[in-house]
Amino acid sequence: MTAFTVIPSPASFVQVSNFRVNSSSSRSKIHCSGNPSESIEHGDNGLAGFPERKKSVINPGIIRNPPPRPRRIILVRHGESEGNVDETTYTRVADPKIALTEKGKAEAEECGKRIREMIEKDNVPNWKVYFYVSPYKRTHETLKSLGRAFERSRIAGLREEPRLREQDFGNFQDRERMRVEKALRKIYGRFFFRFPNGESAADVYDRITGFRETLRADIDIGRFQPPGDRNPDMNLVIVSHGLTLRVFLMRWYKWTVEQFHGLRNLGNGNMIVMEKGYGGRYSLLLHHSEEELREFGLTDDMVIDQEWQKFAKPGELNYDCPMLNSFFTHFDEECTCTNPEEVMTM
Repeated sequence: MTAFTVIPSPASFVQVSNFRVNSSSSRSKIHCSGNPSESIEHGDNGLAGFPERKKSVINPGIIRNPPPRPRRIILVRHGESEGNVDETTYTRVADPKIALTEKGKAEAEECGKRIREMIEKDNVPNWKVYFYVSPYKRTHETLKSLGRAFERSRIAGLREEPRLREQDFGNFQDRERMRVEKALRKIYGRFFFRFPNGESAADVYDRITGFRETLRADIDIGRFQPPGDRNPDMNLVIVSHGLTLRVFLMRWYKWTVEQFHGLRNLGNGNMIVMEKGYGGRYSLLLHHSEEELREFGLTDDMVIDQEWQKFAKPGELNYDCPMLNSFFTHFDEECTCTNPEEVMTM
């Protein structure tokens, strides 16, 4: 066997003369380029630590006293669009450019009035609204119309959020091809079926997951309020699309794919309201009746969970979640006796 000897060239050596190691303590430091203040600290396990990160720790006072959570998160579907009236619109107009009909604008304006009436029933003086909106034309027009219900002093701000866009069905649509694809979707399953050159509902779920984390950070930091403002009567309004809003609720409440399949679209210009409960979490049952939620598609287990949401605190988990029974059907077969002797004889 031939032996090989590797002789490194002078250029391959690392210059270390500008570094010095201080090993006088159990935590050694490497000082760089003659500046002892710029150092990398090594812990007892030999891994690098970064003391500058200790200085960037969030103020403990902020953690102990977080900003108040918004009173509501209001989900609004856009008003009637030209595509809702005539599906051939999708064959000649880009989906993001499809506008509202006159009826759709009226629906949106009426929705704004209903939102305002709902908020005013709180009988609080300093309430405000903050908007998140899909970048599509029909959602922009919906926001403009429903925004007529609010004067400037009531609007805390708005943000266009591309992740709230409609499910992508693939550029200009071929009508006959779409009929075939939608028929295939029924066979394959609405959540996982991906349109050619477009998205599946599962793809929408992935981007809505990112938006949800942004929204949670906004809530935790109070980013939708001016610095120092701690208004507990803030209402967030999300103006988006039917499927996108169903996926948002699915992601927020951790509903299963099967439960998603049972949901129905909101009507054009309609809303569904997540209201802050007694413990700080958001429940649909605080604004909507059980009958309304069942009409939207919630099952018995989902309604029971919404009742739990009314009283639970942020960060808590529902350990008695009734959805367990749909996965683990053997629970009914388990012995419910309390006599140890009976258990031993089984």
